[in-house]
Amino acid sequence: MLGAILCAALVICSRNLGDRGGPPFIASLAASGIAYLLAIREFFAASKFPRRVVVAGLALAALWHLPFLWAPSAPDDDVHRYVWDGRLQRLGYNPYVVVPSDPAVSGLHTAETRGLNNPDVPSPYPAGAQLFFRAVTAIHESTFALKVAFVVCDFAIAFLLLDVLRREERGAHWVLAYAWNPLLAVEVAGSGHIDILGALLLLVSFAALGRRWRATAALGFALAVAVKFLPVVLLPLYWKRVRIHDALFAAAVVALLYVPFLNHGIPIGSVGTYVQIFRFNNPVFGNIERVAPLQFAAGLAVLAGFITAICLRTRSPECSPAAFAWPMAASLLCAPVVYPWYLLWLLPFSRSASTMPIIVWTVSIIPTYMVWHWRTLGGPWMVPGWTTLLEYGSVVIAGVLSAARRRSRLAVSQCSMDPAG
Repeated sequence: MLGAILCAALVICSRNLGDRGGPPFIASLAASGIAYLLAIREFFAASKFPRRVVVAGLALAALWHLPFLWAPSAPDDDVHRYVWDGRLQRLGYNPYVVVPSDPAVSGLHTAETRGLNNPDVPSPYPAGAQLFFRAVTAIHESTFALKVAFVVCDFAIAFLLLDVLRREERGAHWVLAYAWNPLLAVEVAGSGHIDILGALLLLVSFAALGRRWRATAALGFALAVAVKFLPVVLLPLYWKRVRIHDALFAAAVVALLYVPFLNHGIPIGSVGTYVQIFRFNNPVFGNIERVAPLQFAAGLAVLAGFITAICLRTRSPECSPAAFAWPMAASLLCAPVVYPWYLLWLLPFSRSASTMPIIVWTVSIIPTYMVWHWRTLGGPWMVPGWTTLLEYGSVVIAGVLSAARRRSRLAVSQCSMDPAG
């Protein structure tokens, strides 16, 4: 029943993708988010679901991806930049150097790239992402081809999760905690974001660690960082879990990915501009930036993730999904920009009681989409205070409730072990 509600709500949402953040879009996406959280409650309540329920749930998830996949991308979606970067590489240009708005390259544009967002800066995406753009656009140069590729990554994560859950001896129904998250339909099939490729590579690394495939784990992690830099904060989790020569091999592979872009110096593109100028949904970073230098605020976002990873690494010798989720969540919490699709990195690892605040965050972030709608009406590019309070307040409440429940269970278990009790 909850799957049917999710499907109906997301199909309605897909029909309003062109007015992202408008009332019909928000109402239908919020309804799907509520249904998703109710489904999570059911997943916690049962140790195992019948196989047919899991299969039907995955089939439903595939079904509601289709209308988003066929919907045209919004003019300011990043996928248009991906097409541009892939096209530039195939034409012999460096995406870290060429500025899309430069009149000298106006003839290189197509109908899909002419209106891409932030045309005054070169590409900020790392080399792994760039080569992926080139590979996909070599097959077919279109936003649709990239969206199809991202949906394939999405489905690959679901199938890999089934294997991970089997090895963890957990119910296969927990794959639906990933597959049913509404952000996947909107941001992978609908808008097409590269983050899902990075999440797949990171899950490959996690699964390889569980099997003691150290070289594969190191390579998967390095390639994930080569897609976007966010997972670099997980580096402490690999301490003494991968061999030095495996780490050096992975680093060498990433270095080779940058070789095609070294003809104009260090290929960092507009990463510096991104940190200096771009701001969205950043209450922690925004408050720190008011009283401290920009470099300090940006460094704190990275440090928060590293410290969280170090604490989790020292606490347990085993590698858990929550240990992968929380360092990235801590870094995002302190980041200058927190778009909804950034949370895609957390989804494959958020399937336990300890990650319930993160699961709630993937739903409570939905109201921030209204900023896109308000901008079309002439409003400012800024998340209002009440939206921020709703988003992060929900996360705090979920964290408090989760901690209280853990303490309650611990007290009950101690009482049951006490002979005097």
